Amino acid sequence: MPRPFKPAEAEEFFSRLAARDPDPRSELEYKNPYTLLVAVVLSAQATDRSVNKATAALFAKIDSPQKMLAFGEEKLREAIRTIGLFRTKAKNVIALSKTLVERYGGQVPKDRDELQTLPGVGRKTANVVLNVAFGEPTLAVDTHIFRVCNRTNLAPGKNPREVEDRLEKIVPAKFKLHAHHWLILHGRYTCIARRPNCPGCIVADLCRYEPKAEPAGATQEAESKILKKRVRTSLRRAR
Repeated sequence: MPRPFKPAEAEEFFSRLAARDPDPRSELEYKNPYTLLVAVVLSAQATDRSVNKATAALFAKIDSPQKMLAFGEEKLREAIRTIGLFRTKAKNVIALSKTLVERYGGQVPKDRDELQTLPGVGRKTANVVLNVAFGEPTLAVDTHIFRVCNRTNLAPGKNPREVEDRLEKIVPAKFKLHAHHWLILHGRYTCIARRPNCPGCIVADLCRYEPKAEPAGATQEAESKILKKRVRTSLRRAR
């Protein structure tokens, strides 16, 4: 069974990520808290690159909920039709824009619970907005972070909230502001889903994942089975 991370190991883990990228940034392009909120809502089950491609022209003219409402749902659908689930997302963006105007004077609230009352906004989206737009040390757990935390055994959990709660306990306070970005970028470019780049990983010696790299040609299904086994093992150890 994989050993849990000790505080000193977690400190070293994030120290290395910080040394490599001292000032990490969101890869989503935005102009203000409102456009960030819209971008994060649109990014669900989509890549940041695809969202940026669709919002480049949109955000050039739409940067407030008032302007979005005037733009309308039909035009918004056309503007974001290259993004997955664009119809549902367009409906949510118009609805959340209306709520922001009617309830918050057009401003994005700086409170997680209030953010989560907006259509299409869950805990992960709220945490991203609080972290990126307002500088709060929140830990938004997406698929990349969920994978990295379970694979390395840094903060294993069977769902995003469990991983978030474990991260809150294990991440040193001085690293919490940027921990979310470091873990996302690590999962996006090094600890990838299909075949992690263990030879190029700067925290490989701290990672509990075995094997450190899969055989060439390993399928995503094989990776999924390995990860699920690791999660089950971690959960049994936690009981």
